[in-house]
Amino acid sequence: MAVTLATDADFQSYIGSNERVIVKYFAGWCGSCKLFSPKFRRMSEEEKNKNILFLDIDAENNPEARKTAGVSNLPFFATFVNGDILKADFTAKEETVEKMIEEIRV
Repeated sequence: MAVTLATDADFQSYIGSNERVIVKYFAGWCGSCKLFSPKFRRMSEEEKNKNILFLDIDAENNPEARKTAGVSNLPFFATFVNGDILKADFTAKEETVEKMIEEIRV
């Protein structure tokens, strides 16, 4: 599955209608965010993650989605299960994001 770009307008719909979701919050000026994008896309395409929706949110232009996860730094990741936030953390480490995904994988 590819990474879906979401906005405040559709964010709640995505997390409410998908059982398992991981969100990457980014900004256009964030170098670490840009470097992590290909890794996040690769993770989204792995067969073991096929039941997880991967979302990208521009943190600067989507304050409601940013507030939902308590974004404090970038890149920032949050996992949701059945519409509820499970875990949220800022990191640029692939292994940390993999662990977050593992915790919501079926």
